[in-house]
Amino acid sequence: MGHQRAGHATSIDLDMETAQSVAGILHALATPSRVRILARLQDGPHSVGELTEAIGMEQSAVSHQLRHLRDLGFVTAERQGRHMLYELFDDHVAELIDQALSHAEHLRTSVPSHGGRRGAAAETGST
Repeated sequence: MGHQRAGHATSIDLDMETAQSVAGILHALATPSRVRILARLQDGPHSVGELTEAIGMEQSAVSHQLRHLRDLGFVTAERQGRHMLYELFDDHVAELIDQALSHAEHLRTSVPSHGGRRGAAAETGST
């Protein structure tokens, strides 16, 4: 069974603009390489070279993903000498990554006995 959210209303009425904004944020996290970059940036600013080495991706791929993350408002960049240092935009980004990681771990460790919507449909044979 899933966890209930303490102190939150059970229903939120979202307008279309807000729903699209949230969907865009979640879509940005749909790329594993972006999630890995953001997770690495949680421990502080890094250059493209440092991220390339830590994540094991090509430098051009890391630069490409960082450009997207900057455009999406997830990271900022500051020039230090000949290098650009990238860091998370703010603590909200770190919290978002932490929550996504926590949820993924929760699902990974509880799926076999999880009786949520997915499990209920499988038990009844409905789709």
